[in-house]
Amino acid sequence: MGIITQDVALQEVRFFSPIGYYAEERLLGNEFFVDFCVTFPYEEGDAEALTQTLNYEELYAILRDVMQKERKLLESAAKEIMDISRSRYAFANKIMVSIRKTTPPFGVDHIHTRVSLTYSAESIGF
Repeated sequence: MGIITQDVALQEVRFFSPIGYYAEERLLGNEFFVDFCVTFPYEEGDAEALTQTLNYEELYAILRDVMQKERKLLESAAKEIMDISRSRYAFANKIMVSIRKTTPPFGVDHIHTRVSLTYSAESIGF
């Protein structure tokens, strides 16, 4: 007998945010894409009831509130998203957040950087 889990995710959510290590990046802003996924136990019931799932609008509000803040590092934005999610969705088996920056100041047009955090309710042995 297995367990059914459900993923509710937002992918490639675009933000123009004042995030960057250098003051000029924070002043001018940068383009970011965020992937955000919450995995939790699937509950049998009315598949049309919003109470049986997570509201995408609520997930987007978390991202919007975090990504509009001025900060130096993507890591701090990812950590804040993770902290809010873990607090709000204590029933989650797994939470994943990934933030991609499209134009880091390397002088190269076709490069992206990415920071990802993953929370798993089960311990992972290394």
